[in-house]
Amino acid sequence: MIKPIPRISSRRNGRIGSRKTGRRIPKGIIHVQASFNNTIVTVTDVRGRVVSWSSAGTSGFKGAKRGTPFAAQSAAVNAIRTVVDQGMQRAEVMIKGPGPGRDAALRAIRRSGILLSFVRDITPMPHNGCRPPKKRRV
Repeated sequence: MIKPIPRISSRRNGRIGSRKTGRRIPKGIIHVQASFNNTIVTVTDVRGRVVSWSSAGTSGFKGAKRGTPFAAQSAAVNAIRTVVDQGMQRAEVMIKGPGPGRDAALRAIRRSGILLSFVRDITPMPHNGCRPPKKRRV
C-alpha cells in the first residue's frame, strides 16, 4: 500500500488569493435568456468567459413564480451586483427568448448604472425549418 504524500498547502494548484476579487472588468456582455418558465442572466467578459450569473430560481423563486417579470428583475440585479463591484462600466446586452421577463431584466440592467453600448435581440427565428408541434387542446 502506497502512502499519500502530504500536501504543504491546502490549495491544489498553489494559486494564492481568490481569482474573482482580483479581476477588473471594464467592459462586458450581459446575456438574458427569457423563457416562459425562467429567466437566466449571465454576465461575461468580452472574450466570453463567465464572470457572474443568476436566474430566477437561484434568486429564491419556485414553481410558476420563476416566470414572472419581478423574478427576472431580481435575477438581473443579483447577476449585475457582483460585476459592478469588480468595476464594470460598459456592457452590451444580448436578449434571447420570448418570456415575460425580458423587458423587466432590461429595465433592471438600465437602472444598475452600467452604460449600455447596444441592446441586441438574438432570439432564434426559424426560416421555415422544422415542423412545429401540434397545438395544445386544453
